[in-house]
Amino acid sequence: MFLKNIKSVIGQNLHNLKGWSSKRKIIVIESDDWGSIRMPSKEVYDSLIESGIRVDRDFFARYDSLASESDLNALFDVLLSHRDKNGNNPVITANVIVANPDFEKIRASDFSAYFYERCDETMRQYPKHANALSLWKEGMQKRIFHPQLHGREHLNVSLWMKFLKENSTETRMAFDKNMFAINPEISSEKRSTYMAAFEYQHPSEIEGQREIIKQAQQIFTELFGYKSKSFIAPNYIWDAALESTMNDCGIQYIQSSRSQITPKDASGKRRYIKHFTGEKNKHGQLFLVRNCIFEPAVDVSKKHVEVCLSQIEAAFRWRKPAIISSHRINYVGFMDEKNSIANLKMLDELLSKVLKKWPDAEFMTSDQLGDLISSGH
Repeated sequence: MFLKNIKSVIGQNLHNLKGWSSKRKIIVIESDDWGSIRMPSKEVYDSLIESGIRVDRDFFARYDSLASESDLNALFDVLLSHRDKNGNNPVITANVIVANPDFEKIRASDFSAYFYERCDETMRQYPKHANALSLWKEGMQKRIFHPQLHGREHLNVSLWMKFLKENSTETRMAFDKNMFAINPEISSEKRSTYMAAFEYQHPSEIEGQREIIKQAQQIFTELFGYKSKSFIAPNYIWDAALESTMNDCGIQYIQSSRSQITPKDASGKRRYIKHFTGEKNKHGQLFLVRNCIFEPAVDVSKKHVEVCLSQIEAAFRWRKPAIISSHRINYVGFMDEKNSIANLKMLDELLSKVLKKWPDAEFMTSDQLGDLISSGH
């Protein structure tokens, strides 16, 4: 355990050596998956268990779903109870999936064609979600919920449609329940995850992926009235060839985990390309790289507040912004209210301790940080 802790501390410091620096203690909270479907209901969850699919072994299947109105209100209450030295509340950079499969139209086509619907249309079909988009916009007005682009769907459309057309048993079973996200680790099907939207079987699929990015930005603009300045690829998987399309669509900043994961090549291998905050690609786009993690829903064994505080401290030690990964799953109680209650309590504790330890901390969105770096200040 001691050796593991030493390695963790060394890793935190090494990760913060390169990149843009500032004396300002900047905190960005990046939260992926808003708008995307996952588990539709507790009833569907139970029926999958009865069918022998061990969704209880997958944290995302157990807890993640569209955030309900009460989920949003509970999250917003926590954010509104804290302010930084500038009077700003903590703000969630909510990375949004703007569309989901239109199951009825796909079924009507006998699985010969793919159709999607906007995420707000999906929300209206859920029992406690009809006003969720309105609440998002209230959060935007209060500057505590700031949408940015995560993709059109959190779905590899070509792979999913292939298995649907082949009448693959578990994929069709999930489809009949208006879902697609059965983790391959708990599935009897031999396949990759459906969640990696920009994975491909062959590089020829890149052109179709370009169109998906263009459509995603267009729908995002329809929903929110502005273009997203930043983007993060689902599952952190994308081919660098897509960055030119992102640039053409107005994406100036690329959010990233510590490594960009490339799609598998012909031999089935991937590359892991390390990036750092402030790094520029050939299109002049800046990378914003996450260096802190607050994901209590997916690992109950960790002391999440203490670990995240340690990571923030390491970032500030090297004069780096603390960019925190904290997915939607942590704040959703629609499937299991205990999940959101416990995690919001920890978020509240984390924010309190941050402001006590660093009274000069400043909360920003991803694109605000990108703008600051771009300004040269």
